[in-house]
Amino acid sequence: QVQLVESGGGLVQAGGSLRLSCARSGSIFSINTMGWYRQAPGKQRELVALISSGGSTNYADSVKGRFTISRDSAGNTVYLQMHSLKPEDTAVYYCRCIESVGDYWGQGTQVTVSS
Repeated sequence: QVQLVESGGGLVQAGGSLRLSCARSGSIFSINTMGWYRQAPGKQRELVALISSGGSTNYADSVKGRFTISRDSAGNTVYLQMHSLKPEDTAVYYCRCIESVGDYWGQGTQVTVSS
């Protein structure tokens, strides 16, 4: 069973930076897409950024130029580097892994940006 464990969330002032990590375990597949989604109170979960096993990336317009998604060489850890954080970035951030045999989510990590 694939497990995704997020870390790196916290409280930061507007304009600050945070780096989220998502460690994947329990999978034998190297071809997948991993990414980050977020859900603010009272809102639907939305895409933040995706990265394929080939390195292709996709970002939500709201984070382009501020956030960068990357993954380690083994493909087991995905990072989300966030700069110039805004109060509207406050949400629970979830890691997702999409493989041919399943679609997996982490438990989420809280990011709070104070004004």
